[in-house]
Amino acid sequence: MAAWKRCVPRALLFGNTVRFHTGWLLDMISLAEALRCIGETIRPAPIIETPLADACGRVLARDALSDIDSPPYDKSLVDGYAVVAQSGAARTLRVLEEITAGRLPRVAVDTGSASRIMTGAAIPRGADAVVMKEDTEDHGQTVRIGTSHILPGQNILCRATSFAAGQTVVAAGRTIRPLEVGILAEAGVTRVPVHAAADVSIIATGNELVAADTAPGPGRLRNSNGPMLTSAVRAAGAVAHDLGIVRDTMSELREAVARGLRSDFLILSGGVSVGVLDLVPRVLSELGVREIFHGVRIKPGKPVWFGRHGESDRRIGVFGLPGNPVSSFVGFELLVRAALARFHGHHDWQPTMASACLAGPLDHHARRDAFYPARLRDSADGRTAEPLPWRGSADLAALTHANALIHVPPGNETFSDGHRVDIVII
Repeated sequence: MAAWKRCVPRALLFGNTVRFHTGWLLDMISLAEALRCIGETIRPAPIIETPLADACGRVLARDALSDIDSPPYDKSLVDGYAVVAQSGAARTLRVLEEITAGRLPRVAVDTGSASRIMTGAAIPRGADAVVMKEDTEDHGQTVRIGTSHILPGQNILCRATSFAAGQTVVAAGRTIRPLEVGILAEAGVTRVPVHAAADVSIIATGNELVAADTAPGPGRLRNSNGPMLTSAVRAAGAVAHDLGIVRDTMSELREAVARGLRSDFLILSGGVSVGVLDLVPRVLSELGVREIFHGVRIKPGKPVWFGRHGESDRRIGVFGLPGNPVSSFVGFELLVRAALARFHGHHDWQPTMASACLAGPLDHHARRDAFYPARLRDSADGRTAEPLPWRGSADLAALTHANALIHVPPGNETFSDGHRVDIVII
């Protein structure tokens, strides 16, 4: 059975409009079910090759293999003297040559000799240890070894210790950070196969909205969702296109949604609940977007909508997020971010839960999985999450002090200080 048939909640259909009956809460799906539906709907982006310099932040699409051993020769880890370990202890040895990085040794070392060597330089034939410069007395043509503890292999990094030719140096599914850029360069991978970045359009709906640079008049609000979601999309590694504010009319919504459906993803905020002007589901249906689910048992963020447009290789993911800014943000963090991570090729694309102990009481009364803003702290005594004062879905100011969300399953309970809870780091 297709994913959308398994995932779509029970609904009453009136023409092209989806309206939910009074048992909407019973028809909602769980967060786990919503994530499963997203995983079945969203496919990883096409694979492209990008120059190594542009690969940071992308997800590697295929295992990257080295074309050489690393290091390509036995090399010194310190400045000092290359010696034969069994003969070099507390003795004066003849200095044969000085070996700097990039210069090949010319003479083999024996039990009565040593070669002065620099960090990164190749170990000469015969030597099997390097004594640090600090443990010697340099007399020009000779060197006095001042330590009796010299072991074979001391201060030497042997050939292919890091990796061998043909070995995987970075596995597919890993996000490429500066560290990975460095190891890929060392392995000779200069054209990197990555998943393409998602192209995402964002629309903020609502007759009450005005731009952030406009003083809101009576009954009006500044548009915070549009800039917030645009920034969140970019932070998730995607390309964001803010299509601006769209009024609650069928004609304006149709035109804006049609433009947004040219992207890989379309995110709308507002207009997805059950009010008179919640027109987004109807417009999406008229434009051929197939609903997969509408309503998830989470608080905040209950009315979130998800669907797809198109088939086969050109499949567009569409999200309708609630208009209240905290609900919109939580919906993005739990669902949209996961969809983008899946598209970008992350193997672990679902939200990662951690745990912490409460640093303060938490009063919980909800029939849905609830997510409360919290301040996460790490100390010698462990990780703690302090519940923050929060006045509901419109209180974005409280969330700006949070770096985590406390997740509590449905129920009615007051949790005391020290109780262990699940958290989502934001």
